[in-house]
Amino acid sequence: MATWLAKMEQMILLCVLSTCLSAVHPQNFLLSPKWVPAGHREREEHGDVTAMDKIIKTNEFHATRIIDGTTTLREGDIAVSTGRRSRICFARSCLWSKSVDGHVYIAYTLSAEYSDIDTKLIKKGMDNIEDGTCIRFVPQTHQRDYLDIQPKSGCWSYLGSRGGRQTLSLQNPDCMQVGVITHEFMHALGFVHEQSRFDRDNYVTIMWPNVWRDRLRNFEKFKTESLDLPYDYGSIMHFGKYAYSMDGEPTIIPKSNRNIKLGQASSLSHIDKLKINRLYQCTVKDD
Repeated sequence: MATWLAKMEQMILLCVLSTCLSAVHPQNFLLSPKWVPAGHREREEHGDVTAMDKIIKTNEFHATRIIDGTTTLREGDIAVSTGRRSRICFARSCLWSKSVDGHVYIAYTLSAEYSDIDTKLIKKGMDNIEDGTCIRFVPQTHQRDYLDIQPKSGCWSYLGSRGGRQTLSLQNPDCMQVGVITHEFMHALGFVHEQSRFDRDNYVTIMWPNVWRDRLRNFEKFKTESLDLPYDYGSIMHFGKYAYSMDGEPTIIPKSNRNIKLGQASSLSHIDKLKINRLYQCTVKDD
């Protein structure tokens, strides 16, 4: 009798435990909303995912806001060092040097960890920048200042030229998309995100209640140079409409037309190229 009662108690306990576990959605248990941008699945279904959406998704999973003891990420993917080299590069304050032939040669090294396919994708990102501009990426030989492209944790870059070797992280395979690569190279050239422009409130509305509470600082404004160019809703440097959404609702809404698409998935916009040419005073035709 005692044995039979013990077995009945075990069966009842198992039934109760099974009922409790079934009430817990596995996605809620495994993936907290803090780490999965709400609405990301919906954007993928409609084909509206931007380069920055992909970066946010990767960095929230793999890269923390503190890369190491002295470096943090600002706006999701801009590396900022503390201490002696804490200055923030905006526009003309830290450009790469221009050669006498009118080109800006940016030296780089590529990690041996990258596959042939990875290398081809990175080269395509370089081609995006070079096409129609005076920027040229060249393998590092004797140059003191150069980009050290590494598959670190996440997709991120410092802003502009910092002097000496500077890391640009393109984690594989998560960052191995041409738009993501191009976006990080734009940061390395000295460009911040488009919605960080000081005059952005004339063009977009930031829906603060929809933004993750601990990511509000990613929507700060900075006194950057507009280079006498119009606000570019379609810039590869623009956040997507649902960037850092807490509930799947838009975090950025264009003021002129709510249906304007924000950001780019894989290529520079026309104005992005104009920005490069204006900032680096390229002699190529920029109209």
